[in-house]
Amino acid sequence: MNSLLAIIVALILVIAYILYTYDTQELKKAKTTTKNIQKTIEKKITEVEEKSEEQINKYVDNIEIKKDQFEEYTKDLYEEYIDKDIIDTTKKKIEDKKEQIEETNQVKQKDKKEQIEEKIIVKKIKEHETLPIQTNKPKLAIVIDDVTTQYQINQINSIGYRTTISVMPPTPDHKNSAKIAQDLPFYMIHFPMEATTYRGEEKHTLHVGDSYETIENRVAQIRKWYPNAKYTNNHTGSKFTENEEGMDNLFRALKKHDFIFMDSRTTSKTLGKKMAKKYNMPYIVRNVFLDNEQDFSYIQNQLKKAIKIAKKNGHAIAICHPHSITIKVLKQSKHLLKDLELIYLNQLPFLNK
Repeated sequence: MNSLLAIIVALILVIAYILYTYDTQELKKAKTTTKNIQKTIEKKITEVEEKSEEQINKYVDNIEIKKDQFEEYTKDLYEEYIDKDIIDTTKKKIEDKKEQIEETNQVKQKDKKEQIEEKIIVKKIKEHETLPIQTNKPKLAIVIDDVTTQYQINQINSIGYRTTISVMPPTPDHKNSAKIAQDLPFYMIHFPMEATTYRGEEKHTLHVGDSYETIENRVAQIRKWYPNAKYTNNHTGSKFTENEEGMDNLFRALKKHDFIFMDSRTTSKTLGKKMAKKYNMPYIVRNVFLDNEQDFSYIQNQLKKAIKIAKKNGHAIAICHPHSITIKVLKQSKHLLKDLELIYLNQLPFLNK
């Protein structure tokens, strides 16, 4: 009996040992398998991350800045405009005149009438309509081109300060662009003119070689659409604004229908200044394009250029478009404009002298 019990106990111990050994091996095997699975997963994750990073970098390297599909992009749009010769000459004349006044004051004391005459002399010192004017605050006119919808106007109004809306004339693609302008406190007309290389041409764009009758009829039609408008600027137009006959006919028609031309300066060879002088009109010309590239930092840096010019000259004109990124930049750049007065185009100092 004792022998039988001993055999049973021995068998139990053997079975327990076998089970323990088997479970231990299976546990080790399971742990090894788990580690291998974890390593495999980690490897796959790393491969996916590296591939994603590579794809992202490749995308970023090849990405093109989205540009305005309605705009004509020439190298001249990237150049700011400052009529340095005129500014320097005028500054010298002003300084000379001040010296003359000071010398005269040293000789004898002026009476009230003579003092008034001195102020008139200084005020009249100007040879060019875009001369810097000394004012309490520099003036900045921001012109927003290519406006065709009420939605765009609503977005522009949300900026929170004055901007000048330049409305495209009606076409089948934007039939209501005359109606939406009627209640605006101030607006201008964005007049389509022939470009050198541009395929998205607006209907009824003015072309080099158009007769005076064709151009005058177009201007007359725009006058009917926009009875309260006074100012117009060129949409594209690098080819047209370089053409003497075309620009002569245009200014002649603009004069007849009481429009004033603002030169968007899509080409450095523009004849806007020459024709303004010929037809005794003020020469208004943009200084900076803000959103040639639709990037927040780029647009804000362009705005800083316009501010710098305004502070130097007393005023500046910047042109942009109703892109969402442009509206965002203008809204978030109010702190940059605290030393300036934002104005409509017709409030430029030299237009009110």
